[in-house]
Amino acid sequence: MAASQHAPSAVPDTSMKRVIPAALIGSALEWYDFYLYAVASALVFNKIVFPAHDAFVGTLAAFSTLALGYFVRPLGGALFGSLGDRLGRRHVLVVTLLVMGGTTVLMAFLPTYEQVGIWSPVMLVVLRIVQGLGAGAEFGGSAVLSVEFARPRRRGLHGAWPASGVYLGLLLASAAMGAVASLPPNEFLAWGWRLPFAASVLVIVLALFIRLRLQESPAFREVDRKDEVAKAPVREVLAQERRGALVLIGTQSAQTVMAYLFLTFITSYVSDTLHMDGSAGPFAVTVAALAALVAMPLFGALSDRFGRRPVLLFGTVFCALYAFPFFWIIDTTRSRSGLTVALVIGLGLGVAAMFGPQGAYFAELFSARVRMTGLTFSREIGGAIAGGLTPIIALTLVEWAGGRSWAVSLFAVLACLVIGLPAVWFGPETRGRSLLASTRADLEASTGSFADERPTTPVNAVQPDEPALRPHERH
Repeated sequence: MAASQHAPSAVPDTSMKRVIPAALIGSALEWYDFYLYAVASALVFNKIVFPAHDAFVGTLAAFSTLALGYFVRPLGGALFGSLGDRLGRRHVLVVTLLVMGGTTVLMAFLPTYEQVGIWSPVMLVVLRIVQGLGAGAEFGGSAVLSVEFARPRRRGLHGAWPASGVYLGLLLASAAMGAVASLPPNEFLAWGWRLPFAASVLVIVLALFIRLRLQESPAFREVDRKDEVAKAPVREVLAQERRGALVLIGTQSAQTVMAYLFLTFITSYVSDTLHMDGSAGPFAVTVAALAALVAMPLFGALSDRFGRRPVLLFGTVFCALYAFPFFWIIDTTRSRSGLTVALVIGLGLGVAAMFGPQGAYFAELFSARVRMTGLTFSREIGGAIAGGLTPIIALTLVEWAGGRSWAVSLFAVLACLVIGLPAVWFGPETRGRSLLASTRADLEASTGSFADERPTTPVNAVQPDEPALRPHERH
């Protein structure tokens, strides 16, 4: 078979104009769905799905289903990540989009415990599991696609678009939930909370339209052309790329702890512990998410200039130092403005510096043949540990400390300094690596090369005497 038959398609000048919205909208849908669920766990499900005379027990049960979605995400990351490394990134990201969005729309029609009894929490758990499976490869797949299309010296910037998409989704979800939360309490619990879930269908349609117009990434096409597609990507990651996986898990875990304290736990804390208005949390998160959305590509671009590790180290140390002042601002002011300022600083500076460079950093940790599996599987392990347990741990710590926040602040400091800081400190600098490298040795040897790997073969080029074959047809 001629070598040019499966040569990677050229990346036309307009390619990033398609990749950027595809990364933004898919990641936005994922976190629109998940943040809606997180807020509903704090304000709705603890009352209508898990009713209890003790508000703490009802909220704990609701947050447990939130955690369940995170515990199945590594399975989704392994499943869809492997498919992305074996069949291509683009097709898998269409499937994950439909799985995530479809379950969110179905949640809008969830019956209450009063209506169907135990079947209400059972249905919610099933939907949450399916949603978690689909979401397991969404951010990682979007990051891989963005970074593999980007020029080497702009990977940090373009790898940050999925992170911006996270906060675009949070912005949309918090604005939607904040609007319906202002309804009278009876109307909000009866039907108001359902509207943002049903509106997810609009994002699905837009995201599907954008993603179906994408090409496959240059790195996967090159691996496919050389017939180097991994047959068992998960096993290969565990056997040959463990270091990258461990660095990713530690880095991701610390960032997730801080993000979920700021985004998920704080809504319950200000409502149930500080007895602030129910719309204060969603309003503050809306403003802070807007700040983070803008800050993500800025920190990604800084990692292109100064390296991934310096920016990640700054964000990790800042969050550790800010944990106690964050709660002090909220506890002393007990106002919407104080909460908003505290969240803007935490998300727009600390978390943004930890999160913005991750798309490029995590993608550059793995060789081309297992990149999507390595990123999605490892990231979701960190997310399952930190994202799934953080709201429960924080809620329990506040209850144990008699309604005071100092124990949660200490938990945040330890997560940053004991888990996140060593992972980044002992992790490699990856800026400038070759994303076409198919072995770990070649990947590490290429650090700092900044070779422009965008191919020059015309789009979908084939030999005139031989038709192009799909991957499964060549064997």
